[in-house]
Amino acid sequence: MTPDQAIDIVRHSLLVALMISAPILAIGLIVGLAVSIFQAVTQIQEQTLSFVPKIFAMGILTMLIVPWIYNMMSEYATQMFAP
Repeated sequence: MTPDQAIDIVRHSLLVALMISAPILAIGLIVGLAVSIFQAVTQIQEQTLSFVPKIFAMGILTMLIVPWIYNMMSEYATQMFAP
């Protein structure tokens, strides 16, 4: 294996990891921003108020996109172990 091939494998691995984690992190960001705006408007400064909705939204989204995650990871594994 040449260094160029190793770099391509690492680059592709990081890209797949980013594509898998991006939707989950994005929903956490959106829900966190919405809760922060709500807290600023109502002047409620409760720490758990921002944590619970983010965890709930991220968990629901994760359950919804598990088939897509499985498909992405199985395609990646097939590419890695192909002769």
